[in-house]
Amino acid sequence: MFPQAFSPAAQAALAARVELVAPPLTAAAVEAATGEFAGVEIVISSWSPPVFHEALLRRLPDLRAVFHAGGSVKSMVTDALWRRGIRVTSAAQANAIAVADFTISQTIFCLKHGWQRVAEMRAGGEFRREDDAPCGVRGGVVGLLSLGHTGRLVAERLRALDVAVLGYDPYVAPEVARQANVRLAGLDEVFSASDVVSCHTPLLAETTGMLRGRHFARLRRGAAFINTARGAVVNEPELAEVLARRPDLVAVLDVTWPEPPARDSPLRRLANVVLTPHIAGSIGREYQRIGDMILADLDHYSRGEPLRGEVTPEQIPLIA
Repeated sequence: MFPQAFSPAAQAALAARVELVAPPLTAAAVEAATGEFAGVEIVISSWSPPVFHEALLRRLPDLRAVFHAGGSVKSMVTDALWRRGIRVTSAAQANAIAVADFTISQTIFCLKHGWQRVAEMRAGGEFRREDDAPCGVRGGVVGLLSLGHTGRLVAERLRALDVAVLGYDPYVAPEVARQANVRLAGLDEVFSASDVVSCHTPLLAETTGMLRGRHFARLRRGAAFINTARGAVVNEPELAEVLARRPDLVAVLDVTWPEPPARDSPLRRLANVVLTPHIAGSIGREYQRIGDMILADLDHYSRGEPLRGEVTPEQIPLIA
């Protein structure tokens, strides 16, 4: 992902900030290398990074910081890394911008019942602008599941729309939610009171299969569910069963479990399911935001300033 995240101009800017002692390496190449990476103070990683276990860290005796040009660092950090006092920063906030863009676009389209009209036209139905369920952006209610980087950014962008915003996140303080213009509510209320529910929940042991059929059955007539988080947060067989019974509902699924969905998955057949191939996160030119954020945090690091994307051990259990 190095060429995607760092444009030629960004690569030149990177070379002006640090001495690059090796070309981009795959995790397998790092593991297969012999000897020490002596003198390496900073590692810049990206998607599919190596795991910074004890054996690798012994070969990086001078390592002080890891700058991750990607999203989650959960797969790469270890207790050994934290014991060494090595700092970790991630460009997850930059990646969240792309997810928020996708979510807002789909939220507006779903509030206008756009996918229902698309399905009708494809089925040869009448050319009509709306149905008997309340629709339109003004006065709509949007429910956000989790208020991490992406959820809060979506809430911020929803300020520009004439909608009310509900949020479910048991780890967010009420004051933080108020500042984001979000009213915290229980999971059942978010589903029953929202016209669009957007999932930004990280996949943890306690969130696996968290969203059940009974939640989707509570959705208002004509409501939509958007998932740009992880497919395994949803009990997908139960979701499919509700969607089969409720053709008025729409599910926009950018993520599924497994991914892609099995060939015989009902999610592929249902007319009220929109499947996209995990494009909500950064794609194409959007990766360059990630490189820009890494460059900015390198400047903060060199000046002894706080790192914008710094991740702490305490945050690891709660992030994706």
